[in-house]
Amino acid sequence: MTKDHTDSPDRRTFFKSAADKLIEPVANYLENKISATPERSIIRPPGAINESMFNETCHRCGECVKACPASAIFPLADSFGEAASTPAIDPSKSPCVVCEGLQCTHVCPSGALLPVYESHLIAMGVAEVYAPICVRTDGENCTICLDRCPFGETAIRYDGESPPVILNGCTGCGICEFYCPTTPKAITIRPA
Repeated sequence: MTKDHTDSPDRRTFFKSAADKLIEPVANYLENKISATPERSIIRPPGAINESMFNETCHRCGECVKACPASAIFPLADSFGEAASTPAIDPSKSPCVVCEGLQCTHVCPSGALLPVYESHLIAMGVAEVYAPICVRTDGENCTICLDRCPFGETAIRYDGESPPVILNGCTGCGICEFYCPTTPKAITIRPA
């Protein structure tokens, strides 16, 4: 009588070892991705100079924070390291409302925010659309992002029933992100 070796301990050990060797690189990769700290995007107020010079130039005086009529500008927390206490905008909480006069750009004593005299010259960032999340992808006739945009069809438009298309007129004010009805947001601002 011959013995069936399909369930022998040596065979199981061999296959387990082979599977472990195949899965280990994938598991390590996923572990590194999950445990990595995501890079946090900082949206600066209108008129901000290049990010590479911003932290060194900003006095962290809070004048732009005080001047903002929408209370959209806030100082970054200590967890932002060298950018701590510098001004930022979180469009999901309170976007730049592109106020008349853009006062935040005129009260900065350090030159970290340069005066902006025309609102269409703001360059805080640009909106990005995530089509799979946008309700227009499922056929809903949502027009909130265009309806709320202070720059209208110079910044955003619709091609038929598809998700919005972002145009060169987008300043990154974040009003579209703020009013987007989806969770997570189908439209977000990427810093300039």
